[in-house]
Amino acid sequence: MMEGVEIMSISIQTLDLDSSSIPGPHLPPSSEEFTVENNTCFVLNPSKDFSYERREIPQLRTPRHVRVRVIATGLCGSDIHYWQHGRIGRYTVDSPIILGHESSGIIEECGIDVKELAVGDRVALEPGVGCSTCETCRHGQYNLCDSMQFAATPPYDGTLSTFYCLPEECCYKLPSHITLREGALVEPLGIAVHCCRLAGDLQGSAVAIFGAGPIGLLCCAVAQAFGATKVVIIDAVESRLNFAREFGANEIYKMEFGSSESNAEKLLARTKLFGGADVVIDATGAESCIACGVSALKRGGVFVQAGLGSPNIAFPIGQICDKEATLKGSFRYGPGDYKLAIKLLDSNRVRLDSLITHDFTFSEAERAFGNVAKKQGIKSVIYGPGVDRAMAESSVEGGLAAAIPKL
Repeated sequence: MMEGVEIMSISIQTLDLDSSSIPGPHLPPSSEEFTVENNTCFVLNPSKDFSYERREIPQLRTPRHVRVRVIATGLCGSDIHYWQHGRIGRYTVDSPIILGHESSGIIEECGIDVKELAVGDRVALEPGVGCSTCETCRHGQYNLCDSMQFAATPPYDGTLSTFYCLPEECCYKLPSHITLREGALVEPLGIAVHCCRLAGDLQGSAVAIFGAGPIGLLCCAVAQAFGATKVVIIDAVESRLNFAREFGANEIYKMEFGSSESNAEKLLARTKLFGGADVVIDATGAESCIACGVSALKRGGVFVQAGLGSPNIAFPIGQICDKEATLKGSFRYGPGDYKLAIKLLDSNRVRLDSLITHDFTFSEAERAFGNVAKKQGIKSVIYGPGVDRAMAESSVEGGLAAAIPKL
């Protein structure tokens, strides 16, 4: 047994995704075990099964670090990909790893050099720490740092645990009216902010967004907050498109069988995007959507690639050149993106609550992974050990002490 790690007597087996229903959790730790003073973690093993572990409570690494009690964590497609495939690109699950990186929590301890945060503050976590010394970091692109330590990216553990430590500058205070449940979605909102900022000035523009998942929907909300006058969301799933319309999309389009060019023609005609979209954001990574998006882009427009699919696809580079379009890749988030995301929430120009369609306690983490793998709903959230939805929703300024039980 590794020092400081106690593996509990349960082991959660990989779900059979072809089954008609998601099985119940396999005897996770009891609620009593969640409330004692330990760091309970939900761990993915290289064998692609899960286990709960009790690990030592993480200590502050530097005087600028804080320790956060994790209250809510949203599940991301990358979490599911590591579970199902054991790797993403060059990052491989070679040893047990804690997944999760979309989290909110409460400051539990502060280092002596922490200036802006205090114990009890409610924060959203930015889960990546650059080296601060390389050329990209010093040029203000720390998201491109080769030495980035990003939560739930091997070999670095994520946030599906009782506690998580990170530097002060990676914690952002939540507005008083935003619950910790919603705070877990600040991370994907930061991604959407980054995508839309890469697209340039959106004031008065027409934007086509491929993908009605969380990132596509959040890009829709951010684009509208940035002044876009028409936002069209494109997807192949009727239920997701219906949700997108309710969420605020000006127009929706369902991808049909046929060529990308014919889909683009129908898209532009039905949504009256004559001449093409000023900006196209692809949040799918699907080759057919990317090709359709390039066809639907106006001459001189901007195409932002946000979604990751197959690493190598056939790409219509000739159309990009013919249209003298600008092609940009988007990777996570950079300086100012989280702060702007928080401002959008504080002003109510973006709302997050309706995106969360499924809630799970920490003992139901396996079910949450299965739910997301089956593409059920929009966003699934797992609450930290000893926390439930009622606690996370009631934990706004003033009611926090009574809502969240002490460990």
